[in-house]
Amino acid sequence: MTPAEQSRRAAEVCMLAPVVPVLVIEDPEHALPLARALVAGGLPALEVTLRTPAAIDAIRAMSEVPGGVVGAGTLLTPADVKAAKAAGAKFGVSPGATERLLDACEDEGLALLPGAATATEVMVLLEKGYTVQKFFPAEASGGAPALKAIGAPIPQVRFCPTGGVTLANAREYLSLSNTLCVGGSWVAPKERLVKGDWAGIEALAREAAALS
Repeated sequence: MTPAEQSRRAAEVCMLAPVVPVLVIEDPEHALPLARALVAGGLPALEVTLRTPAAIDAIRAMSEVPGGVVGAGTLLTPADVKAAKAAGAKFGVSPGATERLLDACEDEGLALLPGAATATEVMVLLEKGYTVQKFFPAEASGGAPALKAIGAPIPQVRFCPTGGVTLANAREYLSLSNTLCVGGSWVAPKERLVKGDWAGIEALAREAAALS
């Protein structure tokens, strides 16, 4: 899959809803009810971060939920890419970008949101054909004003800002012409996962899905 095709597919994922939940799943038993709650709440694109031993099993389980589009976050190595794709991930998200990681995603045919935080990083990825990228870490890199500033000279790249994005500041990002969606973890807080409060998570998802 070429970078242009990866970006086309990544854009399709980003345009499913204004928010992509960034999920840290420690108990694989949470995967199915969590995915059902988020999809029911209007957030079909789900990013499962590869930060826990349960992540791959969670991706495999969540891939079975009707209406959901499950991806793998925190891709760092070609091995991560292979494992995520084999588990059913439809897209990948990385905090940055290396040649080996980009090559692995192209070889595996996995749509990728590669991370970038500076104009130079954005330009390097654009030269390769990536017109949809992850702005990360968003708040630590200057927030919405920084992303708006990058968009002025590089309008052909669109972003999913992630990192410090919350319900309180999400609209500021979503108002930018170069923002397709935002990534955030607030829709699936750990305390609600531990309690199995799936109705509460669905309510948070509905609130997030109504953002514009």
